[in-house]
Amino acid sequence: MRIAFFDSGLGGLTVLSAAMKKLPHEDFLFYADTLHVPYGTKDKEDVKSYIHHAMETIMKEEVKAIVVACNTATSMAISDLRKAYPIPVIGMEPAVKPAVEINRSSGKRILVLATPLTLKESKYRDLVRRVDSMHIVDSLPLPELVEHCEALNFDQKVMNAYFTKQFESFDMNEYGTIVLGCTHYPFYKRILTDLLPDHIRIIDGSKGTVNRLIQVLSDKELLSSSGRQDVKLLNSSHSMEYTEKMKKALSIYREIEG
Repeated sequence: MRIAFFDSGLGGLTVLSAAMKKLPHEDFLFYADTLHVPYGTKDKEDVKSYIHHAMETIMKEEVKAIVVACNTATSMAISDLRKAYPIPVIGMEPAVKPAVEINRSSGKRILVLATPLTLKESKYRDLVRRVDSMHIVDSLPLPELVEHCEALNFDQKVMNAYFTKQFESFDMNEYGTIVLGCTHYPFYKRILTDLLPDHIRIIDGSKGTVNRLIQVLSDKELLSSSGRQDVKLLNSSHSMEYTEKMKKALSIYREIEG
């Protein structure tokens, strides 16, 4: 049986890639809700409906666990999904806690980049309130970045101009860590690394999510020793063109990660 990954579009491929590094004997399924991408700028109740419809589709496949590889979907629906389905459902969380630990001694600030919907949700606000005792966490919504990623726009000149404009009101010398709080955003990690001051660390939540996935599968004795990293790609618009885009995006990201 496969481990399923679900996102509105290409972003969850960054989490799938991290899982493939750690789980060489598993097979995977990736489902992109292309009819409704992006989630992060849409109405909350509409997005909840899209998420549940996508999960119903995924559950028709032979899967043993589902990773909701989307920060927006996790922030809005993860509790309901865990109650609704009989298999493990793993969510995403912006890596705010590790960022605070990293910056505790330096006193540098943290900038969380995410979708507007993620930043509005109580799950995110509660997380920051719980771990940010020093009040060093700032947030910046980047709604257009998902659209750039979906268009496979990784042109360094174009993206440098975009990020420079977005950061123009921030003194980046005051920041020690950037948290990529949307699974689409790690596609731009290399561009951000080249653009930002050398002292800034860039982190995301994929590592923590994959570690949690491995722990849950191990506890439930669901880890496989016979899989071959076969990846089945599905999308809600049943588009072969988008399937090819997913293949290309996964290849691009795995090259970025090295």
